[in-house]
Amino acid sequence: MIMTAVGLIATIAITLLLASVITPSFTKLEDKAIAGHVARARVALSDYAAKVESAVRDYGDWTDSYVDMADANEGFDHSRFLPVAMRNIGVDGMAYISPLGRTVIAGWQDAAGEPRAKVQRQRLRAMIARTDLATALGPRSSGRFYARIGNSVAAIGVARVRRPDGRGRPRGYVLMARVITAPHLSTLLQAGARIDIMPRGDVAAVTRESSKVTIAVPLIGADGHAVADARFSVPRDVSLLGRHMLIFAVAGSTMVLLLVLLVLRRLIERLVLRPLHRVESHMQRVRLSGSLALLDEDGRRDEVGSLGRSFNAMLRQLKDLREQIEVQSFDLGRSESAVAVMHNVSNALNPISTILSQGIVQSAAIDRATLDRAIAELARGDIPAARRGKLAALVAAAIEAESADREARRRELIVGREAMADVLEIIGQQQKAAHERPALELCDVSDIIARNATIVRYSLGASIAFSFPAGPSPVMASRVILSQVIANIFGNAVESIAARGTGSGSIVATITEANGRVTIAVRDDGEGFSPQAAAMLFQRGFSTRAHKSGGLGLHWCANSMAAMKGTLRLESDGPGLGAVAILTLDAGDRAQSKAA
Repeated sequence: MIMTAVGLIATIAITLLLASVITPSFTKLEDKAIAGHVARARVALSDYAAKVESAVRDYGDWTDSYVDMADANEGFDHSRFLPVAMRNIGVDGMAYISPLGRTVIAGWQDAAGEPRAKVQRQRLRAMIARTDLATALGPRSSGRFYARIGNSVAAIGVARVRRPDGRGRPRGYVLMARVITAPHLSTLLQAGARIDIMPRGDVAAVTRESSKVTIAVPLIGADGHAVADARFSVPRDVSLLGRHMLIFAVAGSTMVLLLVLLVLRRLIERLVLRPLHRVESHMQRVRLSGSLALLDEDGRRDEVGSLGRSFNAMLRQLKDLREQIEVQSFDLGRSESAVAVMHNVSNALNPISTILSQGIVQSAAIDRATLDRAIAELARGDIPAARRGKLAALVAAAIEAESADREARRRELIVGREAMADVLEIIGQQQKAAHERPALELCDVSDIIARNATIVRYSLGASIAFSFPAGPSPVMASRVILSQVIANIFGNAVESIAARGTGSGSIVATITEANGRVTIAVRDDGEGFSPQAAAMLFQRGFSTRAHKSGGLGLHWCANSMAAMKGTLRLESDGPGLGAVAILTLDAGDRAQSKAA
């Protein structure tokens, strides 16, 4: 993306640079070409009028003209005004004018016929009447200009009528007109042209379009002002050439830039990206497999090769550190295992301690001395019947209370025996599994939950309402370790409930199965914990309660669940909103469980 952005910026910069150099240069060339077209048009128009002036000068210096103008009347030689005569000298009309500007005689030749020629003669006379020939000629003997004759534009040549040797006073003027048409103009300019009888000014005008330039050259009349425009168009060859050159230059530079970027991309991919991808792929393999195998070095001496060698050096250091940590972990593991066993043994002994404490402080159902006096009084035969009945009822109640107390003691001793069996089984199982992973077997997690719920009821003297499913729920786990984990979770839940100070609470256990995994959720309505504490719950030595130290139970439980291919996590909506412990294990075979 960076290289593409650089390429775009460079292309824009090159385009602007080339445009700033090429476009003005070709604009100047086009201006020069236009100036040349204007000059060529003016020369062509001047030459066209110069031919008329040359013809009329011969008539001005002709003796016959001088003689005829001596008595300005209709006595002219009309053969001069015949169409064939005017056609031979290349003019369309001619006239003789007196020194005072009066037209003595005028003639016009027109292929359309005499009526048309008559109209044109009248228009020629009108043009002569509104033109000051003396001013137009000035001190010169002849001159030329353009004039409008009706809807036509003609080149006008004027000469003074004088002697051939130039002596004497001029006797008037001779004038000739030659109409200039669009075909004439196109032939002169070698380009498509037309006559515009509505001039736009006395100077040449240029109109630029996308592919052509329209030039309007004024046809100057006798008074020095334009009487019409010679308008023609020329292609903008120079401008188009400059535009094409700019496009080709930009395209060429862009192609070269793209080629350079492509080569750079290939080089960067081959020399940088591929080696880096090889290093990254090896890092991914190390992350996923945990194997600290070294990267194959390619012997490069550049920065990428140095990166590979540094990466291998880091792997060697990590391998050495792992070996040191494994040695330390073994010693620490043995210590933590012993502490965890003592923690679990302590949890299992709590009910026994509670039962023994209750047995010590509990008083007899009836005072022994009172019972002895009642029995001695019953042994006498002189007591009334009513008194005897009351004494007999007292003795019977005492016997029944003693029997009930004995039964309660028996149940408590059974619970204590089961707790002691758990202690012995924990110790034996821990000794057996001290140096190996726990063997997984088919266990009924519902039964384990029910059994630990019965034991936990005697913990801390809190009134706990338990709720758990009754049906079998087989999982693959170590029965003793799973029992310890659930006992720890129940113990923490009871402590959390007791910490609220209400003296009672509830623990609800639910079991669900999906995709071959069983999820056990144990929810309590205890004090809960904050989201900040959630990330530290399974750290060794951490506890959510300030008055309690340890926290080894959850740390050990998480490791034990991982050893049984399961997981353990704790969730809470916040302080005072309870908590839920979620355990997951592989599901067991229900058919095998029923057979067992």
